[in-house]
Amino acid sequence: MDGTNQTAVTEFIFLGFSSVLYLRLTLFVIFLTVYLLSLMGNTLIIFIVLTDVALQTPMYIFLGNLSFLEIWYTTATVPKLLATCLAQVVTISVFGCITQYYFFFSMGATECILLAVMAYDRYLAICSPLRYSLLMSLRVCLQFSAGSWIGGFIAPLLPTILISHLNFCGPQKINHFFCDSDPIFKLSCSDTFLVEALGYTCTSVVILSSFLLTMFSYGYIVVTIIKLSSQKAQRKAFSTCASHLTVVTIYYGTIIFAYVRPPAKYNFTIGKVISVFYCVVTPLVNPLIYTLRNKDVKKAFRKILTRKRLLLTRKMQ
Repeated sequence: MDGTNQTAVTEFIFLGFSSVLYLRLTLFVIFLTVYLLSLMGNTLIIFIVLTDVALQTPMYIFLGNLSFLEIWYTTATVPKLLATCLAQVVTISVFGCITQYYFFFSMGATECILLAVMAYDRYLAICSPLRYSLLMSLRVCLQFSAGSWIGGFIAPLLPTILISHLNFCGPQKINHFFCDSDPIFKLSCSDTFLVEALGYTCTSVVILSSFLLTMFSYGYIVVTIIKLSSQKAQRKAFSTCASHLTVVTIYYGTIIFAYVRPPAKYNFTIGKVISVFYCVVTPLVNPLIYTLRNKDVKKAFRKILTRKRLLLTRKMQ
């Protein structure tokens, strides 16, 4: 569409989920509860990893990175989601919208890469245990962590730059609760073919390549576990990667459904519902899975509680 002689849009309006007040308030309570639990759960994991020397190993350093990432990943979208549940009109500037787009997709790409790295770490630990400390030293672990963040923030940079050059002439209503790619393209009065194709390609490459690397790692892990002669060793090996695989299944299942598809196939209503899973639910599920299924994390948490009880007892005496 030609944007000549049309008024440039300076801000967008989020439509959110519903215009019915009681439904919006119900959703607000649910989303706020999940958001706060997610923040507390992920912050707790970071605290445990930082304070317990026994957990300062590559596996838990990656877990700490994932928890730190989840805090900001959910914070990039949930505040606006909560605002749409309380207010009739929630706006965001065009610059703010593009900024939100960039940080959301940067952290999403970082999570994809980090999950692949965590799967590779488990592959080395289970399939090459004698060489693990050499292959996954602290230095290598920190390099992988830094590389995940750098790669994630580079991936959506070019599509974001192209989006910033689009013209927006109206309408200004975004049929979503955050600045996702397809709703933005829908509102532009410029030709979006190039940026849509590039964004779709970048997203698909990041998601599918990291997903395949993750699945290959777990495939080798499963084969190795089956070959173990001791059932005890099999259970121990499986328990170390079962929580990772659960997180991977939930996260990739939703984002592949949402983003690995032709842009023309996008359904805004379904898109909003699916977005809730990877924006709101997954960041809470991750700490729950890791704390409930991981004996080391639970043991470290009990040690922290015991130390606090001792300190309180001494103060009261």
